[in-house]
Amino acid sequence: MNDTQFQQLNHTVLCYAETIYRFNGVWEGPDPLSPILPLFILQITIAIFATRLFVLLLRAANQPPFVGEILSGIILGPSGLGRIETYRTYCFPTYALPVLEPMAHFALVCYAFLMGLEMDLRSVWRTGRKAKTVAAAGILIPFCTGAVCFIFFLDNQVYKTGYFFWGFALSVTGYSVLCRLLEKQKTLHTEPGKTAMSAALVTDFLSWASLTIALATSSGTKFAYPLLGMAALAGSVKYARPALLWVIRRTPEGQGYSEYYVCSVLTGAFLFGVVTDVLGTHPMIGAFMFGLIIPNEVLEATLVERLEDFVMGILMPAFFAVCGIRTNVDVIASSGASYVGVAFVMVMFCFAKVVSTIIASISCNMPLREALHVGLLMNTKSIMAMILLEVGQQQGALNTQAYTIMVVPVLVMTIIASLVPVLQHPSRNVMPYKRRTVQKSRPEEELRILACIQGMRNVPFIINLLEASNATQRSPISVFALYLVELIGRASAAITVHSARKAGPRNPNHEEAQIDQIISAFDNYELRCDGATVQALTARSAYSTMDEDICSIAKDKRVAIIILPFHKLQTLDGDMEDINPAFRSVNENVLANAPCSVGILIDRGQAETGQFPRRVAVLYFGGPDDREALAYAWRMSEHSAITLTVVRFIAGKDAPPLESMEFVSKAHGAITVNIDSEREKVMDDEFLSNFKIATVNAKSVTYSELVLNDEEETVGAIKSLDEGHDLYVVGKGRGMVSPLTAGLADWCDCPELGPVGDLLVTSEFSSAFSVLVVQQYARVAGLINGSVSPASTANHEEDLGEMDWRPSEAETDAFGSFGSNRRDRDHSH
Repeated sequence: MNDTQFQQLNHTVLCYAETIYRFNGVWEGPDPLSPILPLFILQITIAIFATRLFVLLLRAANQPPFVGEILSGIILGPSGLGRIETYRTYCFPTYALPVLEPMAHFALVCYAFLMGLEMDLRSVWRTGRKAKTVAAAGILIPFCTGAVCFIFFLDNQVYKTGYFFWGFALSVTGYSVLCRLLEKQKTLHTEPGKTAMSAALVTDFLSWASLTIALATSSGTKFAYPLLGMAALAGSVKYARPALLWVIRRTPEGQGYSEYYVCSVLTGAFLFGVVTDVLGTHPMIGAFMFGLIIPNEVLEATLVERLEDFVMGILMPAFFAVCGIRTNVDVIASSGASYVGVAFVMVMFCFAKVVSTIIASISCNMPLREALHVGLLMNTKSIMAMILLEVGQQQGALNTQAYTIMVVPVLVMTIIASLVPVLQHPSRNVMPYKRRTVQKSRPEEELRILACIQGMRNVPFIINLLEASNATQRSPISVFALYLVELIGRASAAITVHSARKAGPRNPNHEEAQIDQIISAFDNYELRCDGATVQALTARSAYSTMDEDICSIAKDKRVAIIILPFHKLQTLDGDMEDINPAFRSVNENVLANAPCSVGILIDRGQAETGQFPRRVAVLYFGGPDDREALAYAWRMSEHSAITLTVVRFIAGKDAPPLESMEFVSKAHGAITVNIDSEREKVMDDEFLSNFKIATVNAKSVTYSELVLNDEEETVGAIKSLDEGHDLYVVGKGRGMVSPLTAGLADWCDCPELGPVGDLLVTSEFSSAFSVLVVQQYARVAGLINGSVSPASTANHEEDLGEMDWRPSEAETDAFGSFGSNRRDRDHSH
């Protein structure tokens, strides 16, 4: 035996079964799991079950799925069940790892492609200076901390490039994990939440660049070769993207994308992965780059919808299992390191990003409490941190000890960050929110309005309504124009605040062009109205959670009323066309959960006139919603160009009696509201008396009363007002049951509009007008025997604080003062 052969005897050679599966099962031998295929299926099954179980168990503790996924892998590895000899021998033997590992890295390629699809580079470039400052500090200082600790704490003679992976893993902030945390805890719209989200978006993108650099430094080739190869691949995007655009243009609009297109795109992602592997880096970098260049949002949404559940639910558990197998807490204090030293390093890791981002936030004039909140949130980690560590060990830059020392603080930091929203909930720190209705808003105070927009077709009649709302220096209006965008493609759920009169991108996509037009329209409104201020926002979320965004912003901005566009628009032939049925459920959910009054605005051709409504009519039947409608119209009547007609409908002696005075919400039928009809009638009389006294000399205000006996007479009276008005302001009718509308309520096509609003919208009218259906905010005073009593029926002596919407004596005087300062005008009672 020569020397070469003798040296080969000292090498460890890993042997595993070549049999893929058995034909005879247990009848062939004692170990049915020795073939590769059944063992691999068993491992995947265990990994999927453990991942789902831990995610479910930790959900109650407000922990993100990432924590449960990594913990499940650790439990399956040598730190948990791997200590059991039988389990380790039959379920996760050493010889099976070369089969499980390729599956894990294939999962990473698919995951990287999804991340590329969901990442919006335009949002990264448009991030504000404060967020970029926080992101830069949260990357540089933690990277230096991790690198220094690796160099001085570990024996790095063999693992010379491991400090790159420690430093970059420590600087990661998980954007997707943080987004779900903030959204779940309703802190997405707070200042710390918005700052942390924007900074995390920048950090998330730079993490992929960090991974590329780390791979280049740890590869066996020269450092420059992989980077030059990546630069060449980036240059090929110039040709790949036009090719994809050509394919997309050949697909008829609205047809969708077939399996052929989806498979072709996936093939392109895998080919990019092969090219990046040939160039000296990981295939997932190429898949990520290919996902970034997909040019069409609909195609992105199709790909994400078809791939996400399979990748995250089936493939990624294999990666989590491999991460757990590589983690071994028993070797943390090996190689001469003490547990005290390891604990000190972990504490430094946990504090490095917190301290750096706190300093950066304070330098941007953020209060200390909010800066601390941002620092803790920026410590949220994601799968990207585990990818960096996994690749580092695969490249031979990290040993098991270095790998495990970093995995533990990654989990601890994310667990702590997930508890921050609970400790820092915004409801404990906001200013008092008292003016939740137009009726309670004082004339000399700013009226805050949240105007929701579904598209450019809603803008003209919403601006017409705002112009009619009479913004003046004495009685200003603050408008928050909220553009509602469905969450599709690579976009992430977020709230964006736009700077007024700021030039948009040179080559805007459809959404950006819409935003620019909306901002321009509201800027022009602000310039025309001396007492109006406008702030434009974009809420990007799924339809199922869009109402939560609207209500959260309304509460954050402390608005008095939310204006929602109706989900139908009038066609040229006069019919109401359903533009987007999903917005109907959004409107219904806002009506059920809004923290203030809500108005649904319907246009029946009035916007085409190009002028704001000058002839306003209020159809008054009684109840809190009608009082709110009259309060809003009362404000409009202050405008010198507007005339107001108030018609009160009174049930006559021959009207049929009502057996039960209760209101059942049709959108949420489980809630029954008991009505104190006598109390409501007294409040109506008092409010109308104040209105008539205050406007007795107002020439542009007309008040009349109609005594009717049934709903047929009501319909006839309402239709007789046709061609006389541009805008009808009516109450939804919640909280009041009238014999004049009881029959109409049974035939409502749109219950969210109430009987009168539904009649005005669905009936045939020859004139063009708009309708504003108003629901007044009502505090739920208590729950008795399954029914909910509105706050208006509570005792006057009860201290309802900021939540009580009933007008007090001081507010009644304020309304009198509001009307007494009006110009002398003709008035008839």
